[in-house]
Amino acid sequence: MPVIVNDYELTDAEMAQELAARDEQEPDLQAAMTTLVLRRLLLEQAQQLGLQETGEDARIEALLQHEVHVPLPDEEQCRRHYQAAPERFRVGALAEVSHILFQVTEGVDLAALRLHAEAVLAELLVHPQRFAEVAEIASNCPSGAQGGSLGQITRGTCVPEFEKAVFAAQADAILPRLVESRFGLHIVRLGRKFDGELLPFDAVRENIARALQRASFDRAVRQYLQLLVGRACISGIDLPGAVTPLVQ
Repeated sequence: MPVIVNDYELTDAEMAQELAARDEQEPDLQAAMTTLVLRRLLLEQAQQLGLQETGEDARIEALLQHEVHVPLPDEEQCRRHYQAAPERFRVGALAEVSHILFQVTEGVDLAALRLHAEAVLAELLVHPQRFAEVAEIASNCPSGAQGGSLGQITRGTCVPEFEKAVFAAQADAILPRLVESRFGLHIVRLGRKFDGELLPFDAVRENIARALQRASFDRAVRQYLQLLVGRACISGIDLPGAVTPLVQ
């Protein structure tokens, strides 16, 4: 079934080009078609406004700058963001970490895997000196060959859920609970740990303001796209639309 956007029929060549630009391992046809539809709507809107920038990407960028406006956050908003998550603004934090990974793979019995991991954890809490030995035998991570050692990690080097558990834990101890991540279940042992230095608010205020403004801009762009979809005549694909004005 062809996809038509305001009397314009998207072509197979356009779809092929969009798919070629994506990860070959994830050929998401729905996502690719959605991108093409939204891109078409943006280009049509740019044409209606008489924007003449050279190149489609430049016209879309000019359109969004023209249509989507968000204010720069004030100092109070930035300070609230800073105080809500001060750990984001620490530098120099590091921890010596070892782990035993029980990997979640397709078809694995998660309940049974969890019971097994919890039994191993209980054993190690009683006999922590066996950690390296058990890691070499039981871990699904290559670090098992080094007794589970990941060496020193810093913020931003591990997946967030693992990092959060590590930097919230006490040094020189095995965490008393399993840590869950996108890779599976972990038994984690910390060695030395340094909390680093909290940067003062004034040193990060501009970065916070830019990040908050960018997040607001991204939300406003999504609302603008919903508005365009709601106003358009589109067939061959279902997209969520909105007929209410853009909310800044």
